[in-house]
Amino acid sequence: MNVRQNPQHLGVFLSQLCRLRTHQWCFILFNVLLFHMLLFGADLLEEYFLRSLPLSYSDAKTLEIRERARKLDTALLKANLSRSYTVSSATCSDQEIFLLVLICSSPGNRTRRNAIRQTWGNVTDTVGYAVLTLFVLGRPASAEAQQEIDEESQKHRDIIEGSFIDCPATQTQKMMMIVEWVVTFCPHARYALKTDEEMFVGIPSLAGYLLSLTQLEDVYSGRVIHQGVPDRDPQSPSFVPIHQYPEEFYPDYCDRRAFVMSQDVVRKVFVAAQDVPTSVPADVFIGICAKKAGITPIHSSRFSGEKHISYNRCCYKFIFTSSNMNEDELFKDWKETSDGKDCSLLETYYSLVSCRVLTYIDKFKQFNLDRIKSEAFHFSD
Repeated sequence: MNVRQNPQHLGVFLSQLCRLRTHQWCFILFNVLLFHMLLFGADLLEEYFLRSLPLSYSDAKTLEIRERARKLDTALLKANLSRSYTVSSATCSDQEIFLLVLICSSPGNRTRRNAIRQTWGNVTDTVGYAVLTLFVLGRPASAEAQQEIDEESQKHRDIIEGSFIDCPATQTQKMMMIVEWVVTFCPHARYALKTDEEMFVGIPSLAGYLLSLTQLEDVYSGRVIHQGVPDRDPQSPSFVPIHQYPEEFYPDYCDRRAFVMSQDVVRKVFVAAQDVPTSVPADVFIGICAKKAGITPIHSSRFSGEKHISYNRCCYKFIFTSSNMNEDELFKDWKETSDGKDCSLLETYYSLVSCRVLTYIDKFKQFNLDRIKSEAFHFSD
């Protein structure tokens, strides 16, 4: 019989618990601590070791970049850049936007964009602060696909389209387009979140985090990558020639799947970008620009990076992002997390434990599945 249903059994259970010897209590506490260290130790270490010291502003080049960014003439930029985009009428130059969300999308993924519009991308206000969500695309290869995008843009008025062909080789160009567009057409947005279309983003939790920051400038936050290594393989699509980037490691940068920048950081990146090679990956490009401008990335393990976080309602109300979301998951998870019900501290704690355990189990299953596929492939050879 359950101890909750019978007070007598509960009394017996408590009396037995109180009779435990000191070494037995120590054993229990040790296992509880070990369990939590295995679950959360990596995140705690990341938070500690990736908390870099602020970069020095004494370098003359850094000081010049920061001063030029402060005095940037956006009116002149608008005249020069407006012809480079197919921009919807949903510009925000006259609006006070707290969080501008820019989602990198492929031209042919209209179904995915519609799913985001109906779920987490539908948030326009959080605790009284305005949120605007836009999609960022390059041009498709065919005229027929371009006509479909034109129709979609007219209907939803939330698409920014560049003049370049959208392909893996132009992703750094797309990132630079985002920076240019924010500086030029949305200079009053306090923060800009760059993310990808396969992500789930918890706008309320992210907004709460941004509102809690005491640092109002130089905010460049995401899942920080430390000592990333340039790809030196000439056959690789992400090959970076040594003459364009000779260093052994990249500077610390935020993972491309989701990171947030304050408006002043976007301006500084825009100015610094003129001397940075575009052959590096898009997220590395931003990291190099940030370093040149004296900006240190801020790590938060609530950004998932490449990981898909196993779903739990209170967990998803706490984290900022989860990667590799299919459309069915988006609708289900959004419906449950946007129900207006808050989670207590204890519920949040248990949900984070559940999320972490299930995520590890899923990764283990995927690892075994990949190993079986690899063995089957070699056996067939």
